[in-house]
Amino acid sequence: MIGRSIPRVEDAALLTGEAEFADDVPLPSDAGHACFVRSPWPHADIVGVDAGEALAMDGVHAVLTGPGAAAWSDPLLVGVRAPVEHRCLATDRVRYAGEPVAVVVACDRYAAEDAAERVRVEYAPRPAVVDPEEALGEAAPVLHEALGSNLVHERSFCYGEPEAAFRDAAHRIAVDVRYPRNVCTPIEGIVVTAAWLPGDGVFEVQSNFQGPYSLHPVMARALRVPGSRLRLRAARNSGGSFGVKQSAFVDIVALALAARAAGRPVRWTQDRMENLCAATAATNRVVRLEAAVERDGTVRALRYDQVDDCGAYLRAPEPATLYRMHGLMTGGYDVEHLAIRNRVALTNKTPTGLNRGFGGPQVYFALETLMRRVAEELHLDPLEVIRRNLVPSGAIPYRAAAGARYDSGDFPALLKRTVAEGGLDELLARRHAARNEGRLYGIGYAAIVETSISNMGYITALLAPEIRARAGPKDGAVATATVSLDPGGAVTVTAASAPQGQGHRTVLAQVVAAVLGLAPQEVVVNLEHDTQTQGWSIASGNYSSRFAGAVAGAAHRAALRVRDRLAAVAARGLNARPDRLVFAAGSIRSADNPGNAIALARVAGLFHWSPSSLPEGMEPGLRVTEMWSPPALAPPDPDDRVNGAGAYAFVFDFCGVELDPDTARVRIDRYVTGHDSGVRLHPAMVDGQIRGAFAQGVGAALYEELRYDAGGTFLAATLADYPIPTACEVPAPIIVHHDIPSTVTPLGAKGVGEGVSMSTPVCIANAVADALGTGEVLTLPLLPARLAPYVTAARARRRTGPGGGARERS
Repeated sequence: MIGRSIPRVEDAALLTGEAEFADDVPLPSDAGHACFVRSPWPHADIVGVDAGEALAMDGVHAVLTGPGAAAWSDPLLVGVRAPVEHRCLATDRVRYAGEPVAVVVACDRYAAEDAAERVRVEYAPRPAVVDPEEALGEAAPVLHEALGSNLVHERSFCYGEPEAAFRDAAHRIAVDVRYPRNVCTPIEGIVVTAAWLPGDGVFEVQSNFQGPYSLHPVMARALRVPGSRLRLRAARNSGGSFGVKQSAFVDIVALALAARAAGRPVRWTQDRMENLCAATAATNRVVRLEAAVERDGTVRALRYDQVDDCGAYLRAPEPATLYRMHGLMTGGYDVEHLAIRNRVALTNKTPTGLNRGFGGPQVYFALETLMRRVAEELHLDPLEVIRRNLVPSGAIPYRAAAGARYDSGDFPALLKRTVAEGGLDELLARRHAARNEGRLYGIGYAAIVETSISNMGYITALLAPEIRARAGPKDGAVATATVSLDPGGAVTVTAASAPQGQGHRTVLAQVVAAVLGLAPQEVVVNLEHDTQTQGWSIASGNYSSRFAGAVAGAAHRAALRVRDRLAAVAARGLNARPDRLVFAAGSIRSADNPGNAIALARVAGLFHWSPSSLPEGMEPGLRVTEMWSPPALAPPDPDDRVNGAGAYAFVFDFCGVELDPDTARVRIDRYVTGHDSGVRLHPAMVDGQIRGAFAQGVGAALYEELRYDAGGTFLAATLADYPIPTACEVPAPIIVHHDIPSTVTPLGAKGVGEGVSMSTPVCIANAVADALGTGEVLTLPLLPARLAPYVTAARARRRTGPGGGARERS
């Protein structure tokens, strides 16, 4: 079963409209509906809040304001030790447009919306700052006076001897890059249903929150209850997330308090404007990246100076965007010497958080732009520069300069296969012909390493080693799955995976069925996780491409333990050794005497109906919970090296693009992406994840930007102002596979859901730069208005002489 693209068990309900999403779950008759009152100002003091008129309206049950919430709750934990207080509702000041100031609870959403308009909030506007470099200037308005500036975090790192490498280098080549702020847009927004049970002192919450469950203790602490008194249940289905629904933890705290204030359950369903302006975003980043380069294009050292814009508050798990990729800042390249300076700035923008790729697009946009510039500066073929610097074949297992441990893979072999199967020679010929006709055609490349199964300790690299030592070790990525058989032999699987539409139920059914010799339809998978009744850890959830490697692996291990127990009992009845038993077609039979068989259901029944029949010392019942963590994950070492993930997958992309000479619009002619996904548990789903990540990469490259004006006004609050690509704008990529199983994960699987979202923006940008013959660093998204001056200049050059661009491969 493993490795087959069987039909998804989720699809029948989805396609017939019978699937139940979080907003479909029936509510008690007395439940209320919530609406947030949000600040229109990016930076202002709250002079006063008058809810009297709203409370007097029919059907209004309660209005919870910042001071009211503060009386029952504590600030949310921030990602670093800094005097930056973040509450679920603003109390004395708002720091971004869209920050919640109050929650109205009414009999229905219409009444709540009407009442929210009657909550009178008086503001005293303050100057705002939205550019991270300006925010670090002495003249910038300070968001948090207790901090004293807008610099909330700074650390520098040194690996190897970068200063000597730069001193001795033949060339020093640098790029200055600004990666824009963008966000994924799931078709379904956040939904939270919260209730307060005063008799038990328990908050009960159902939500499409995706994790990580490390935020569960953050929520419980803010609500002033132990974790056992915050019951968090997952929705049966979720209409996508891509990281964004991680931000629900702030809303959960606010709505739990609103339920307490109203004395009834409360539901809130996020609308699109809230999703865009007030949920979360990927960090925008300013980077200066410099390379020490030999004459043949070999990169000896890299030096990063990075400033992340995390918005108005450093909201957990930030500044994780800056540190998730820390162990592999050299990417797929064999670079021994590395220097990094990290800074985090606060600005009057929405706080940032998880977003597909989470730190990868920012890192690789700088690194792969730099590799293109190396080729241009030295008049080399850009593909040859990539080849020359890759971790060589046979060098893996390999430890990157900052600590990432690549356990498997062959980067040059994947590149070679992708070039051959993707038809690069044909694309080069097409470019040559187009340029002879005076057309603007270019080819771009990107080589990246995709991380999966994040080490929960990577974020502690932001702390100095002595502070980490005092705080105690943090590491691992525990995944949890349970396999149980009832008295009739029916199989049920649960896991703490919080799926958002990927098909987790199908794959878990495949994996467990394969172990127990059943058909996948004979395995029932329930992923409506409940923190009070099922196993979980702080690493639980749906993020960092951890499902195939960790969660499915944990389910596989649990199923193996169940099979071992069944085999031990069946062996006695079959007069055979347990290791000589075969599980197939719902039976257990001897490999040496296939006619000697017993029904799996009959053996399972003995664990329930006749414990005395079990071997001595074997526990009755047939339920196994497996908690697995990659053994290679450890805290950062005293030299600040950290292996930030359990598995690593290499991705190599190339593409051809053409620019319209009149409109400056970019057309993707061909996009080829090569992947090492390890063992592909369900190949069709793997390709689906690649296509989805590619679509979002196209959006980041060509369309999407969360724009603010200089005063902090948000300018992208609708999909008319924040255009996302549709099927008409996203061509079908050519997908090439060159798989080498992971030696770390139980099934050999690696993450696949994020890689091409990291590589696509810079691959397209490099192709556009090649088409334009410019050595400048282009700014994303590549809007026609931004490209028009380059197009004009390129056309003028080509009228007067040979075009620019990197030298074509011979």
